[in-house]
Amino acid sequence: MELRTLRYFVAVAEELHFGRAATRLHMSQPPLSRAIKQLEADVGALLFTRSPTGVTLTAVGSVLLDEARALLDHADRVRVRVSAAAGVATLTIGLLGDGTDPGVTRLAAAYRRSHPGIDIRIRDTDLTDPTCGLRAGLVDIALTRAPFDETALTMRALRTDPVGVVLRADDPLAHHDGLRLADLDDRRWFQFPQGTDPIWQSYWNGGRPREGPVVRAVQECLQAVLWNGTVGLAPLGHDLPAELAVVPLIDMPPSRVVAVWNEGDTNPLIRSFIETATTAYRH
Repeated sequence: MELRTLRYFVAVAEELHFGRAATRLHMSQPPLSRAIKQLEADVGALLFTRSPTGVTLTAVGSVLLDEARALLDHADRVRVRVSAAAGVATLTIGLLGDGTDPGVTRLAAAYRRSHPGIDIRIRDTDLTDPTCGLRAGLVDIALTRAPFDETALTMRALRTDPVGVVLRADDPLAHHDGLRLADLDDRRWFQFPQGTDPIWQSYWNGGRPREGPVVRAVQECLQAVLWNGTVGLAPLGHDLPAELAVVPLIDMPPSRVVAVWNEGDTNPLIRSFIETATTAYRH
């Protein structure tokens, strides 16, 4: 069995859907289906029970999943040890000012356990660069939020978060159960500095041009609300000072937490990091 085929199998087993697995593997579905059928022929048994809505693992498939994960983990450790023998292996991770995310905490613990010999370096960035220094070559991989310009980048979606509007607690709109973007048309909104990715800026401005104070960091956003009554968007679920409130936005597309790296980067540490991150953010 080739490691590549086992990676295909694990992706289908975790997604339980050939289409989603193909997207995750950045390949089309027909060659993925052929590879799995060939693997079933090699094993001599069906690995999946197929249906119009997806697939489920057979008993044989469940056994192979455990063994495949163990083999792939061992292969990653071999690569890491060989890299370490040639020098200290390092991985630089960019974070978008969101280090308190429980997904990051789980990922850090899981990656430390599976890669104890790796020197992990963290670069925390503000809201002006959603790629966290990736394009500038300052990091190997970024944990950030989409959307932004994806040219020459590869992305893996990890989670989606609903978005709300941050208001002062005494704002008349703060007591609503939900709001629409049109309810905020007459308000001043956060702006990012000139030169910031326009796709990123547009998303956080609700898809249309706005006026308001320029900010660079999360704390600047919150202070703009407290001092000026500015409104801005934020993912739900984050703790805020008692003086602030967040109201869900009914018609706002969710914010996507993503891992992103440079297209064509073959660093094996990135692949193992992505697999660990996918599991950590699923829980």
